[in-house]
Amino acid sequence: MHEHMRKSWLAVLLILPLALGACRDSGKLFELSGRLMVFNYREAKITYVMTLDPIEPIGEGQVAVTTFENPAGGAPLVIRQKLFPGHKKVTIESPPLECVVRDRSYKVGIRIERQDGTLLQAIDTTMISSQDQNMLPDRPLVVGPGYQPNPELAGHADGRLPGGRGVTCPAA
Repeated sequence: MHEHMRKSWLAVLLILPLALGACRDSGKLFELSGRLMVFNYREAKITYVMTLDPIEPIGEGQVAVTTFENPAGGAPLVIRQKLFPGHKKVTIESPPLECVVRDRSYKVGIRIERQDGTLLQAIDTTMISSQDQNMLPDRPLVVGPGYQPNPELAGHADGRLPGGRGVTCPAA
């Protein structure tokens, strides 16, 4: 019995590092904790905004490469953002968007990579807007550090210009 017990413990000791190593290499470094589409009426722009919570400390040289579906069609919007060790949250914001449609699903992919491009984690999600782009004015309402009324909108109290935003959107 004593010999059998010793072999069992030896087997556990040999398997334990493998099991712990598998947990460490699971690839889950971040958790998606928030996502929304921000409509900034004053600036007449929409952006995707996501928040990631680190599950483990952020490593030196890590980057987030985020690919956003472009609501206006065409090539996706891609940003590369350096991640900083010690940060408790990571906020990712897209460039300004055009042609956003209410209740339509837009794809977003986040790749957490080492500096050399090695993939550490991939997060795929979707964003859905509760508003249409047409609720925004055609140009920013104010300009400059003093928030002066935008002269382009003079005579257009509703923020609508005859030529609209100047973007041709795909059929919804």
